Amino acid sequence: MKIKKIIVQGSQISIIPHIGNDDFISLTDMLKAKDGDFFISDWLRNRNTVEFLGIWEKLHNPNFNYGEFATIKSQVGLNSYKISVKEWVKKTHAVGLKATAGRYGGTYAHKDIAFEFGMWISPEFKIYLIKEFQRFKEDESRRLTLGWDVKRTLAKINYKIHTDAVKAHLIPENISKDQINMVYASEADVLNVALFGKTAKDWRDENPSRDGNIRDYANVTQLVVLANLEGMNAELIRQSLPQSERLVKLNQIAIVQMRSLLDSESVKKLL
Repeated sequence: MKIKKIIVQGSQISIIPHIGNDDFISLTDMLKAKDGDFFISDWLRNRNTVEFLGIWEKLHNPNFNYGEFATIKSQVGLNSYKISVKEWVKKTHAVGLKATAGRYGGTYAHKDIAFEFGMWISPEFKIYLIKEFQRFKEDESRRLTLGWDVKRTLAKINYKIHTDAVKAHLIPENISKDQINMVYASEADVLNVALFGKTAKDWRDENPSRDGNIRDYANVTQLVVLANLEGMNAELIRQSLPQSERLVKLNQIAIVQMRSLLDSESVKKLL
């Protein structure tokens, strides 16, 4: 599960991108911004909340249990009425709210519902939540567009790799004997060491405060070389070369290609 973060009025809010076609926002994180001692179940006791959730599910969920929903709705306002997110989901087969366990556990809601929850926290919080979420989606769109630009220029760049003079700056270092002799659990780490000089775990240990992984912070040039290394590694595996030999070859290829790309005008336009 790949979690993204946005900051809303000083509160860090988690987002799970692309569950189906939609993003889900952490209500658990949002609740921390509300003054007083409140629970998400308090929000679910509100008649307006239940009616909103029912309408949303009607529009988005063909499996919504209207019978159970009617029963719940009839109890709203009674002193004895109380329902948790898990009970709501189990009884109505709702899809707009999710209760998750684990490292990033908590209650997550479809963005439409999260914005409504934001209004319960405060009108001001809702406005800033929408603003920051829109900025997050715009950044995501720009990254996707950049990815397509890289693919479109890959053919030109690959030609330059084979023709340009070698330059000696900002290139991978030659790997050490210890790195060559080490057995790597995944082929992804073979490529990471060949290009970045470290495994994914090494990078996480060096950058404990950063989200994502080593490849999320690679520049366009490194991503192009990484794509080439993946294809070359597959071919070397088919040739039955041992991992240590493949690592040496891939490291040498990474050095040559990174040197070649430094002068590429096509790449400079993407940076």
